[in-house]
Amino acid sequence: MARFSLSKLNNKHFLSLAGNGILAVFGVAQMSLLYHAMAKEVVGEWFFFLTLISLCDAVRNGFLNTATVKFYGGTEKERAAEVLGSVWFLATALTAIVLLLNAGAYIFIGKATSVELVLTVKWLGLTYLSSLPFSVIFWVLQADEKYGKILLLRLVNNGSTLLVFAVLMYLKQLTLENAVVYNFLTNCLTSIVGLIWKFDSLKNIAKRSNATVTEIYHFGKYSLATSLSSTLLRSVDAFIINFMLGPAVLAVYNLPVRLMEIVEIPLRSFVGTGMSSMAVAFNNKNMHHVTYILKKYAGMLTIVFIPLAVFASLFAGIAVELLGGAKYIGSEAANVYRLLMFTAILYPIDRFNGTTLDIIHKPKVNFYKVQVMLIVNIAADFIGISIFHNIYGIVFAVICTVFAGLIFGHIQLRKYVDYTIGGILSTGASELKMLLQNALSSRRSQN
Repeated sequence: MARFSLSKLNNKHFLSLAGNGILAVFGVAQMSLLYHAMAKEVVGEWFFFLTLISLCDAVRNGFLNTATVKFYGGTEKERAAEVLGSVWFLATALTAIVLLLNAGAYIFIGKATSVELVLTVKWLGLTYLSSLPFSVIFWVLQADEKYGKILLLRLVNNGSTLLVFAVLMYLKQLTLENAVVYNFLTNCLTSIVGLIWKFDSLKNIAKRSNATVTEIYHFGKYSLATSLSSTLLRSVDAFIINFMLGPAVLAVYNLPVRLMEIVEIPLRSFVGTGMSSMAVAFNNKNMHHVTYILKKYAGMLTIVFIPLAVFASLFAGIAVELLGGAKYIGSEAANVYRLLMFTAILYPIDRFNGTTLDIIHKPKVNFYKVQVMLIVNIAADFIGISIFHNIYGIVFAVICTVFAGLIFGHIQLRKYVDYTIGGILSTGASELKMLLQNALSSRRSQN
């Protein structure tokens, strides 16, 4: 019988998938601890804080992540040093702006009446600053294709946070304030580890140039627009729920959202793999292969998500109880999870529509697509809440948003790529059939 070699796992595709998987698993585990240790209102306040931090991170990551990979990767030593110095300069400048805005908001902290707003004003700037070094190091490692170190960096950050939260829960000290403080400290730890690995990149800040700073700025502003809009699309529901339905409802809603990692992990991995393959094909002027990759990956995932949605629907109540605890039994969380999982069947085609638009150099169209989805989402949130007066109004908005993005993206992409929804599904079915046949044939040969 053939032996399995661990060396087969030592490749960037597996390490990237493992990194996404670990990030998701640790994130779900952290949330489980918080759900079991805190009241619904307190969990909602924590999610509100994380939402604002995510928005700030989206500005920095959206502005500089892709730019770092594009301008740094594969360049000569002098050019690489100039790019890294300019990236550090811009990242520090963006962080300083957020700190100044946070300091200005601190003046009015006495007038704030909600716990989540006070907590955010006190800790947002410091938390954002603590993640600056390891964010830049992460981009550099990504450009260097050092996926093993990226995996380790994620283990340090998410693993230390999970460990601290578990200890605090055991000591019955897992309060909202402690969660925020120790989240800040674990960010500091991760940044220190990252700087130990790539301290030479920080020294390059003296080698920045005005020309390179300007070049990165003009490139980054376009990727920022789409990235920030996408983050707003994911975050706007949290703001509306928090202020219109309350933090307790936000806690209930975020529980099934966290469970959606069951589809997000393979989706992010396939998009990452498909994007690089499509880029190579497009740069070689092979639009036929670009279309094939679009249909293959989107079709395979769509078909796989159908039984996955059925399975998740059957065990939704168990999943909610395991993650959230007994106090969420009988809440809307399980039904929301079922509805979101069946909506997720549409995610692959929608996501690959946007990715393909970027690859064929139509980022402005993809930006418009995200804007359409954002507008529909906000409008549908208010309409849904006015009709249902509860969390199902938000689910109504999610369904409307996904359909809006899918329809707009399909219409726009059809102008440049010759494909159909039926073609995606038939190609996906054929590829899955071939994959299963190859797996069975390989199994027989080993036996």
